[in-house]
Amino acid sequence: MTKKTNLFANLNSDFASGLVVFLVALPLCLGIALASGAPLFSGIISGIIGGIIVGFLSKSHLSVSGPAAGLTAIVLTAITTLGDFRLFLLAVFIAGILQIILGFIKAGSISSYFPNNVIEGMLAGIGVIIFLKQIPHAVGYDKDYEGDLSFLQSDGENTFSELFAVLGNIQLGAVIITIVSLSIIIIWNKVPFLKSLKLVPAALVAVISGILINQFFISSGSNLAISGEHLVNLPVPKSLGEFQNIFILPDFSGISNKQVWTVAVTIAIVASIETLLCIEAADKMDIHKRYTDTNVELKAQGIGNVVSALLGGLPMTSVVVRTTANASAGAQSKMSAIIHGVLLLVCAVSIPFLLNKIPLATLAAILLLIGYKLANPKTLKHFFEKGKYQFIPFIATLLAVVFTDLLKGVALGMIISVVFILKGNMQRAYKFRKEELHDGDVIHVDLAQEVSFLNKAAIKSTLASIPENSKVIINATETVYIAHDVLDLIKDFKKIRSKEENIKVKLVGFKKAYGLVDTGEEEKHVFVEHKS
Repeated sequence: MTKKTNLFANLNSDFASGLVVFLVALPLCLGIALASGAPLFSGIISGIIGGIIVGFLSKSHLSVSGPAAGLTAIVLTAITTLGDFRLFLLAVFIAGILQIILGFIKAGSISSYFPNNVIEGMLAGIGVIIFLKQIPHAVGYDKDYEGDLSFLQSDGENTFSELFAVLGNIQLGAVIITIVSLSIIIIWNKVPFLKSLKLVPAALVAVISGILINQFFISSGSNLAISGEHLVNLPVPKSLGEFQNIFILPDFSGISNKQVWTVAVTIAIVASIETLLCIEAADKMDIHKRYTDTNVELKAQGIGNVVSALLGGLPMTSVVVRTTANASAGAQSKMSAIIHGVLLLVCAVSIPFLLNKIPLATLAAILLLIGYKLANPKTLKHFFEKGKYQFIPFIATLLAVVFTDLLKGVALGMIISVVFILKGNMQRAYKFRKEELHDGDVIHVDLAQEVSFLNKAAIKSTLASIPENSKVIINATETVYIAHDVLDLIKDFKKIRSKEENIKVKLVGFKKAYGLVDTGEEEKHVFVEHKS
C-alpha cells in the first residue's frame, strides 16, 4: 500500500526549492521555445503545466517537468515539416494520448532495467554539459540559447569551440555579476545561520543582487551595464488581445495527416524514454530513497502533454536540470514542483517586466554549481574503484552524453553493460577445476544453477580444451535449467569425442529425459535432467 504524503508537511523547504527551480526554469523555457522555432510563451505554458498538473499527478517527490532540450531538434523539424504550429500541437495532443496508453500497459516498468552506472554516467555527463555551456553565459556571451544541451549548437559552434569564441567577447559587467552570485551562493550554504533561513534561498539572494548590481551600472551610466540578449527576455503582452493570442488551439482537422501521426509517435517515444531516465535519476538523488511509480508517471506526462497542446504549449518531459536544481535546493516533496509552476504562472502574468531585469549571468552562476554537483570528481573516483565492469559503462555514457546527446549516450552505456552481462554470464555458467590424483588428472566441470544458450560458446571452448586420456566429471547437482544447445554439446562430447580420445566422462546430478546414462561403477549416481 502506498504511503500518503502530506504536501504541506515541508512547506518551508519546498517553497524555497520551488523558488530556485522557478528561477532556473524561466530562461530554460524561453530558450528551448526559441530554439524549437515555436512562440516564446509556448515554453512558459509547458513549464506551467509541467509544474502544476504533472507535478500534482506524478508520484515522484523530486522530478520537475517542462519543455526539454532533448526535444528541440524534433520540435523544430516537426514544425517545419508540418508547416503549421497548430498541426504540431495536434501531434503533441496525440503523443499525450499515446503516453497515457503506455502508462496503462505498464511500459514504465522498463526503467527498472537501466543500470545504476549508466544512470550515474548520464547525470555526470549532463553535469559536464551544464558546466561547460554556462561558462559563456557567465562571461556575457549569449549567442547560444540558455538550456541547450546538444554538442553541436545552433550558432555553428560546439560545446568546446564555444569556449574559444568567448575569449574575444567577455563582458566585465557579466563577470562581476557571476562572481558576486557564485560567492553569495557558496557562502550562504556554508554559514549555518544563513543556511537555516529556509524561505530565503541563496539563489534568490543571488538573483536579487544581480538585478541590483546591473541596475546600479545602468543608472550610473557605466559601460559595465548589460542589456538586451544578456537578460531574461519574457514576452510582455500589451493588451488583452495580445494575451489571448498567446493561447493557440490544435488543428483537429489534420487528424488524418500521416505526418502528424509520425511526429506524435516520435514525440511519445522520445519524451517517454527521457522521462523514465530522469525519474530513475531523481530517485537516485532522493535522500529518503523513495521510489516512483513509473507507469503513473507516464500517465501524468501524457495528461500534461494533452493539456499543454490544448493551450498552445510545447511537449514536455521530466527534466534532469530542473530536477537536479530541485534536489540540490532541498526539496522534500512534489509540492516544490507545483510551487515552481504556480510561480511561473503568477510571475509571467503579473511581473514580466521585473523578470526581464534578471541577468543571464546570475542564472549561469546557479547552473554552474548545479553542473559541478552532478559531475563531482568523487563520482568518477567511486566508479573507478568499483572496477572495469562498473567504470567502463559509466565513463562511456558520460563521454557519449557530452559529445552526442542524452539518448545516444545512454544507449551506448546500455549496450556496453549488456555485453559485460553476457560475458559475465558466460563465465559464471560453470566452475572449471582440475585435481591431481594418484590415478591421473580428474577434471571437474561444475555447472551453475542456470545454464543458458549464452553459455554455449564458453562451455564448448572448455570441452574442446580437455586433453586425451583425461577423466572428466560434469556435475549438474546444483543446476535447475540447462539449455538444449548446451545439452547437445555434452551429448556429443560424451558419446563421440570421449570415445575417440579415450576420455572417461561421468555425469552427476542430471535429471531424467535426455537419455544420457553413464556406464561404470558410479552409474547409480548418474542421471540426466530436462527442464520441461
